[in-house]
Amino acid sequence: MAVSDMLSLELQFLIGFIFCFVAGFFIGYERGSREKPAGVRTHVLVCMGAMLFTQLSTAVDPNSTSRIAANIVVGIGFLGAGIIMHYKGAILGVTTAATIWMSAAIGMTIGFGWYLVSIIATLLSFLVLRMPHFGEHHPPTVKG
Repeated sequence: MAVSDMLSLELQFLIGFIFCFVAGFFIGYERGSREKPAGVRTHVLVCMGAMLFTQLSTAVDPNSTSRIAANIVVGIGFLGAGIIMHYKGAILGVTTAATIWMSAAIGMTIGFGWYLVSIIATLLSFLVLRMPHFGEHHPPTVKG
């Protein structure tokens, strides 16, 4: 690989890190501001990790990027499942788990170089998280 190709690849990684930091920060800040179990650090790291795996798979084996992408989805699903809890008749953490999954998807989008799509996905994710709870069922509070 030529030096200019290597510098171009490293520049793509640098741009990806910046986009991932901003995207993960916005989503993580929203979760952290509501005192949810996964905040800025988790979302930034998930976004950057997904971007790294995606860019590495593209650089190492451009003919087989879907194999790595599929494993990112499975791995993040496992991480998200660890956040979901059943407590006193209520299921907690589903939205936070979904934001981790979305942060990984945004990281993958950045890893494939789809920067505009990643910006739109980040903004829409933040907007959805700030929306009022329309039509959601909340179980009665357990007293005792």
